[in-house]
Amino acid sequence: MRAAIQNSVGGPDVLVIADQPDPTPEAGEVLVGVKAAGINPVDGAVRAGYYPLLGEPPFILGWDISGTVEALGAGVTGFKIGDEVFGMPRFPKQAAAYAELVAVPADQITLKPKGAGHLEAGALPLAGLTAWQGLVGHGGLKSGQRVLVHAGAGGVGHLAVQIAKARGAHVVATASPGKLDFVRNLGADEVIDYTKGDFTEHVRDIDLVLDPMGGDHAQRSLKVLKRGGVLVSLLDVSNDTRAQASARDIRVERMSVVPDREGLLELARLIDAHKLTVHVAKSFPLDQAGAAHAFLATKPIGKVVLSL
Repeated sequence: MRAAIQNSVGGPDVLVIADQPDPTPEAGEVLVGVKAAGINPVDGAVRAGYYPLLGEPPFILGWDISGTVEALGAGVTGFKIGDEVFGMPRFPKQAAAYAELVAVPADQITLKPKGAGHLEAGALPLAGLTAWQGLVGHGGLKSGQRVLVHAGAGGVGHLAVQIAKARGAHVVATASPGKLDFVRNLGADEVIDYTKGDFTEHVRDIDLVLDPMGGDHAQRSLKVLKRGGVLVSLLDVSNDTRAQASARDIRVERMSVVPDREGLLELARLIDAHKLTVHVAKSFPLDQAGAAHAFLATKPIGKVVLSL
């Protein structure tokens, strides 16, 4: 099979195409012929050596997949050859999604939603599960709550806005000037241009904040949260911020996404109910994986995907 591999850490140009042995599904695994593989910021961080999840190269990046079942390992039930499936297997261990074939644990994938093509389904798992687990699992989102989503046009953010709306929340989102209308069209009740002053001047009485930004966003977000509210951060939160939160009875959750078949099923249901749409900014063929990484670094709206 063909795969985009890297033999050293560095810029997007370290991703090269090479022939690799076809994987064989072990007991409890499914062999998937990959039709699309989503690209996420964590991929770029691992590629560059900033976040050494996979140890030293060589390795194959990628966790998001959508494709068709090609073979079943021993003991696998619930799937048949030809089924269209999607998922985020093995994270944070190597899943090797930037390849024509991947062997994945059967309990970490599910049937692709009928309302999405492979590009959209391949773009969904990591960002969608991050949004779902952050809002519902860590945040305990309830209907009627006021939710603030930072970077509402990003990969995680644009899905989080829609998930929160689907669950009955009043959604406030931040975005840059060129992305405001996009976020409004997702259903956000209020959209804040974060280039025009501090967002804390425009919003109050928030029950739940989802912050994929890091930096000082977490600390500033405390100003808009109600006493007893929840801050869910995708990045590390300083001890000072945690202390300030504790003084105001605000719960701080530092989350990392995990494989979650039930979460995938919920995302698929939302898509098939026309309550969730995955925006693919651009797709690239496998042999342009480096160009795809370079494009992602420009912070486009939505997701970037490899199409196989």
